Amino acid sequence: MRHNHDERTLSQLFGDSFAELAKLIQNEVDLAKAELREKTALVGGAIGLIAAGAVLLIPALVLILYAIAAWLIMLGLMAPLAYLAAGLGAAIVAAALLWTGMGRLSGDALKPTATMGEIERDKNLAKELMR
Repeated sequence: MRHNHDERTLSQLFGDSFAELAKLIQNEVDLAKAELREKTALVGGAIGLIAAGAVLLIPALVLILYAIAAWLIMLGLMAPLAYLAAGLGAAIVAAALLWTGMGRLSGDALKPTATMGEIERDKNLAKELMR
């Protein structure tokens, strides 16, 4: 039996398929590394927002309370009402910053979606190759 140079044996085809699969897996590993670097940067930004919220909470409270105290002196309003308004204003600003930072740390935001999708496609491709 004579083989044409254009025809490849079954073992050569399997070998080529596995070589391509190995390249594909290496590409997926590279994609996963890149995506994890991106998610690490996202975590860093979220931690920065949380820290900013925490740092700004105390000065905001102090400044608002000073302004309310001065306003009370000028207008003769009751101190408890003024302090309540000052506390609520500072708490709203701090809560907004903390909420935004915590939202960026959610499980869905950090999930490597591109990598997971590629791995699923590769798994299906490997199953097809094995048939």
